[in-house]
Amino acid sequence: MNRDRFVQLSFLAFGLILVSFVVMGTSRIFLPYGVARLLAAPTFFAAFGLVVYLFVRAALSFFGVVPIEET
Repeated sequence: MNRDRFVQLSFLAFGLILVSFVVMGTSRIFLPYGVARLLAAPTFFAAFGLVVYLFVRAALSFFGVVPIEET
């Protein structure tokens, strides 16, 4: 993985978190709280999984196991 791809995935994770909050906020206007949480959960868990993956990749790069290439 190169640095550009790592940054793109970081922005994607941030965007998914924002989408999760927007989905929950807008769906709470029309639907009950529990249903709104169920609608926002998939994007939140996708963002959480992506953040965990990026953290593991960054930690492996920090310790020199799997480097993140410059190019």
